[in-house]
Amino acid sequence: MSTYLSFFSSILLSIAACYMLRIDSGVFSVGRSMLLGSFIIFLLITVSRAVWACIVYPRYLSPLRHFPQPLDKPSLLMGHFWQMMDAGPGHVLRSWANSVPNNGIIRYLDFFNLDRLAVVGPAALAEVLVHKCYDFEKPPQLRKGISRILGMGLFLSEGDVHKKQRKFLMPAFAYRHVKNMYPMFWDKSTELVAAITASNPHNLDRDTWMSIEVNEWASRATLDIIGQGGFGQSFNAIQDPDNPLSRTYRGIFQPGRAGQMLGVLGFLLPQWLVRKLPFLRNGKMKRSSDFLRSFCRSIIESKRGKPHTGTESELDILTVAMHSGAFSDEDLIDQMMTFLAAGHETSASALTWAVYMLAKQPQMQKRLREEVRSLLPNPVEDLGPVVTSETIEKMPYLYNICREILRLFPPVAVTIRVAVKDTTICGQFIPQDTTIMIPPWAVNGNTELWGSDAAEFNPERWQRTTINPSAADSKSTNYQFLTFLHGPRSCIGQSFAMGELQCLLAAWVGAFETELQDPDFVPVVKGGITAKPKDGLHVRVRPVAAV
Repeated sequence: MSTYLSFFSSILLSIAACYMLRIDSGVFSVGRSMLLGSFIIFLLITVSRAVWACIVYPRYLSPLRHFPQPLDKPSLLMGHFWQMMDAGPGHVLRSWANSVPNNGIIRYLDFFNLDRLAVVGPAALAEVLVHKCYDFEKPPQLRKGISRILGMGLFLSEGDVHKKQRKFLMPAFAYRHVKNMYPMFWDKSTELVAAITASNPHNLDRDTWMSIEVNEWASRATLDIIGQGGFGQSFNAIQDPDNPLSRTYRGIFQPGRAGQMLGVLGFLLPQWLVRKLPFLRNGKMKRSSDFLRSFCRSIIESKRGKPHTGTESELDILTVAMHSGAFSDEDLIDQMMTFLAAGHETSASALTWAVYMLAKQPQMQKRLREEVRSLLPNPVEDLGPVVTSETIEKMPYLYNICREILRLFPPVAVTIRVAVKDTTICGQFIPQDTTIMIPPWAVNGNTELWGSDAAEFNPERWQRTTINPSAADSKSTNYQFLTFLHGPRSCIGQSFAMGELQCLLAAWVGAFETELQDPDFVPVVKGGITAKPKDGLHVRVRPVAAV
């Protein structure tokens, strides 16, 4: 808001100054033009303010300039912005966390040299996420920008509104409820591998390799799972990749350069103005938002006309929210949009990275397959007893791999907060409006927290043994594993996400042998709501022998 006020105040000040100079002293003799004089003064004021804001203040006067900073020389006007854009903020902040001596906070400069503080140490994270969590909120520009797709639900709400929403939604995510969803997780997982097998026109056999792109299949599967578990609806995304819901989300999560430009402009200009700019992306986002809200509204109306007849343990998220009486229909739509988008895209990213790592590690893949096949039915033939949470929990290697995937490749690389008032972090003064970056990608790969092999994929670090009693979830600090955050703003659906990932990966490994289509492939991480390979993950799969 201060940027907009500064812009308009410059215009008014220019007109006033020109008027005073012209009337009192006749300074402007160039045609005595009020318009030209105002324009010249406006340029002088704008340039002066730009030099002050982009060079003088951040380099010499900022109260944050004493914090440790990266050795990389920032651009004169754009700070470290281009570095972030090229390599991705997660990678850059992970590198800095491991190379810049710090006490848990690193300062860097974003576009136009705006101050940013990356919080990477346990003590600082504890204050931002738990002890002073309501001193820091998501930036208003970000909330307004992505609310068209995520809705103003639990993910974007703040303060008392957030507390109320979380209180009434928590029963749907209690583990006693989530564990009853494991049979559905497994059913959808087997449907996924069966659909991949059936998509080959030559009837896949043990000697035939098939090329597929993993993330698209993963997104379709997780969309079906959140549809069933979240709303009691079958979206049929696995069977029909061109259904309107799948197609809408594919368009949303492939923003391109125009989407990135609009995202940056959203921090500089009012959202109403950004949405009026003549970009095709704006029109697509408007149509997508209208479709999603209409789609969610139709589900609410359908559920309201069909009273639930199952037990309490069978209630889906939407039914729990409706029964609470705490949400209007528009509130329910916002919650649905939140869980639809965030719930399926993050899980799809995790499965994509899991397939990538196992394709690189054939021995790990083989070991996991042996564990899976010893306890679970053949996922292609779909024979055997119902798969429950108890069955999945008997597979420690599956658990270790999933936890390590979520550590090394957290689906949300960075999340943003802004100080809503003057406050402190670990005794250090933080002025109001300071932007705080919370980077799970950096914290989860911090060598001070995870050891010298922090950048390596090592599922054994989660195996609790007499030799390694500090492994698994008995970590030295709660804040070294930041994938689901912590405190009042932690991910409400982490048990759901973990169970879903375990079932999907177990079915995939039980059904397919997987290798990278290009053995030398090195993924470039695409920014956006989730961190995933920029051009997708292309692998070759073939069925493994039944046992």
